Amino acid sequence: MSDIVRFSVSLETDLLTGFDRYCADGQLATRSEAVRQLIREKLTQVAVARDAGDVAASLTLVYDHHRAKLTDKMIEIQHQSADCVVSSMHVHLTHDLCMELIALRGPAAELHRLAAELSGLKGIHQAQLVVARADGVAHGHTH
Repeated sequence: MSDIVRFSVSLETDLLTGFDRYCADGQLATRSEAVRQLIREKLTQVAVARDAGDVAASLTLVYDHHRAKLTDKMIEIQHQSADCVVSSMHVHLTHDLCMELIALRGPAAELHRLAAELSGLKGIHQAQLVVARADGVAHGHTH
Protein backbone atom coordinates (compact mmCIF):
# COMPACT_ATOMS: atom_id res chain seq x y z
CA MET A 1 0.00 0.00 0.00
CA SER A 2 1.21 3.50 -0.84
CA ASP A 3 1.91 6.14 1.75
CA ILE A 4 -0.99 8.50 2.34
CA VAL A 5 -0.27 12.17 1.68
CA ARG A 6 -2.60 14.89 2.91
CA PHE A 7 -3.12 18.09 0.96
CA SER A 8 -5.63 20.89 1.11
CA VAL A 9 -7.84 22.26 -1.64
CA SER A 10 -9.50 25.67 -1.74
CA LEU A 11 -13.01 25.65 -3.22
CA GLU A 12 -15.90 28.05 -3.53
CA THR A 13 -18.76 27.17 -1.17
CA ASP A 14 -21.19 26.29 -3.97
CA LEU A 15 -18.62 23.99 -5.60
CA LEU A 16 -18.05 22.16 -2.31
CA THR A 17 -21.81 21.85 -1.78
CA GLY A 18 -22.16 20.31 -5.24
CA PHE A 19 -19.22 17.97 -4.58
CA ASP A 20 -20.73 16.84 -1.27
CA ARG A 21 -24.00 16.12 -3.11
CA TYR A 22 -22.01 14.13 -5.71
CA CYS A 23 -20.40 12.12 -2.87
CA ALA A 24 -23.76 11.42 -1.23
CA ASP A 25 -25.48 10.48 -4.50
CA GLY A 26 -22.61 8.15 -5.38
CA GLN A 27 -22.67 6.69 -1.88
CA LEU A 28 -19.00 7.45 -1.45
CA ALA A 29 -17.76 7.03 2.08
CA THR A 30 -15.67 10.21 2.22
CA ARG A 31 -14.58 13.19 0.18
CA SER A 32 -11.12 11.64 0.05
CA GLU A 33 -12.46 8.49 -1.57
CA ALA A 34 -14.39 10.55 -4.11
CA VAL A 35 -11.27 12.58 -4.98
CA ARG A 36 -9.20 9.38 -5.31
CA GLN A 37 -11.76 7.88 -7.69
CA LEU A 38 -11.97 11.05 -9.80
CA ILE A 39 -8.18 11.29 -10.04
CA ARG A 40 -7.87 7.61 -11.04
CA GLU A 41 -10.57 8.03 -13.72
CA LYS A 42 -8.93 11.14 -15.15
CA LEU A 43 -5.44 9.62 -15.18
CA THR A 44 -6.80 6.55 -16.98
CA GLN A 45 -8.58 8.69 -19.60
CA VAL A 46 -5.45 10.73 -20.21
CA ALA A 47 -3.25 7.64 -20.53
CA VAL A 48 -5.58 6.03 -23.07
CA ALA A 49 -5.94 9.19 -25.14
CA ARG A 50 -2.20 9.92 -25.15
CA ASP A 51 -1.49 6.49 -26.59
CA ALA A 52 -3.56 7.44 -29.65
CA GLY A 53 -1.83 8.99 -32.66
CA ASP A 54 -3.59 11.75 -34.55
CA VAL A 55 -7.04 12.60 -33.24
CA ALA A 56 -9.85 15.08 -33.60
CA ALA A 57 -11.14 16.61 -30.40
CA SER A 58 -13.19 19.37 -28.89
CA LEU A 59 -12.10 21.49 -25.97
CA THR A 60 -14.80 23.31 -24.01
CA LEU A 61 -13.73 26.06 -21.63
CA VAL A 62 -16.03 27.99 -19.29
CA TYR A 63 -14.35 31.07 -17.92
CA ASP A 64 -14.75 34.44 -16.23
CA HIS A 65 -14.32 36.97 -19.02
CA HIS A 66 -13.72 39.72 -16.45
CA ARG A 67 -10.44 38.08 -15.38
CA ALA A 68 -7.68 40.48 -16.41
CA LYS A 69 -5.91 39.46 -19.63
CA LEU A 70 -7.38 35.94 -19.60
CA THR A 71 -8.85 36.14 -23.10
CA ASP A 72 -5.57 37.59 -24.40
CA LYS A 73 -3.68 34.63 -22.91
CA MET A 74 -6.20 32.15 -24.33
CA ILE A 75 -5.87 33.64 -27.82
CA GLU A 76 -2.07 33.73 -27.60
CA ILE A 77 -1.91 30.05 -26.62
CA GLN A 78 -4.25 29.10 -29.46
CA HIS A 79 -2.14 31.06 -31.95
CA GLN A 80 0.97 29.25 -30.74
CA SER A 81 -0.79 25.98 -31.62
CA ALA A 82 -2.44 27.20 -34.82
CA ASP A 83 -1.56 23.93 -36.59
CA CYS A 84 -3.88 22.07 -34.16
CA VAL A 85 -6.68 24.64 -33.78
CA VAL A 86 -9.27 24.09 -36.52
CA SER A 87 -11.95 26.50 -35.32
CA SER A 88 -13.36 28.15 -32.23
CA MET A 89 -16.69 29.54 -31.14
CA HIS A 90 -17.36 32.02 -28.34
CA VAL A 91 -20.63 31.88 -26.38
CA HIS A 92 -21.88 34.35 -23.74
CA LEU A 93 -23.42 32.37 -20.86
CA THR A 94 -24.04 35.04 -18.21
CA HIS A 95 -22.85 38.55 -17.45
CA ASP A 96 -19.66 37.05 -16.00
CA LEU A 97 -19.17 33.72 -17.76
CA CYS A 98 -18.32 32.82 -21.32
CA MET A 99 -17.76 29.50 -23.03
CA GLU A 100 -15.15 28.83 -25.69
CA LEU A 101 -15.60 25.77 -27.90
CA ILE A 102 -12.40 24.85 -29.73
CA ALA A 103 -12.22 22.22 -32.48
CA LEU A 104 -8.81 20.55 -32.56
CA ARG A 105 -6.98 18.09 -34.78
CA GLY A 106 -3.48 16.64 -34.44
CA PRO A 107 -1.30 14.40 -32.29
CA ALA A 108 -3.13 13.33 -29.14
CA ALA A 109 -0.23 14.27 -26.88
CA GLU A 110 -0.11 17.78 -28.38
CA LEU A 111 -3.86 18.28 -27.94
CA HIS A 112 -3.61 17.17 -24.31
CA ARG A 113 -0.71 19.57 -23.76
CA LEU A 114 -2.70 22.42 -25.31
CA ALA A 115 -5.80 21.58 -23.25
CA ALA A 116 -3.74 21.43 -20.06
CA GLU A 117 -2.12 24.78 -20.80
CA LEU A 118 -5.46 26.47 -21.43
CA SER A 119 -7.31 24.82 -18.56
CA GLY A 120 -4.55 25.76 -16.12
CA LEU A 121 -5.07 29.48 -16.61
CA LYS A 122 -6.52 31.43 -13.67
CA GLY A 123 -10.14 32.28 -14.35
CA ILE A 124 -10.96 29.02 -16.15
CA HIS A 125 -13.90 27.49 -14.25
CA GLN A 126 -14.35 24.33 -16.28
CA ALA A 127 -12.41 22.57 -19.01
CA GLN A 128 -13.20 19.37 -20.85
CA LEU A 129 -11.31 17.77 -23.70
CA VAL A 130 -13.32 15.20 -25.64
CA VAL A 131 -11.50 13.05 -28.16
CA ALA A 132 -14.01 12.53 -30.92
CA ARG A 133 -12.07 10.30 -33.25
CA ALA A 134 -8.76 8.48 -32.99
CA ASP A 135 -8.31 6.73 -36.34
CA GLY A 136 -6.96 8.16 -39.56
CA VAL A 137 -7.64 11.83 -38.83
CA ALA A 138 -4.49 13.16 -40.46
CA HIS A 139 -4.48 10.64 -43.30
CA GLY A 140 -7.94 11.26 -44.70
CA HIS A 141 -9.05 14.25 -46.67
CA THR A 142 -10.46 17.33 -45.02
CA HIS A 143 -13.57 19.29 -45.93
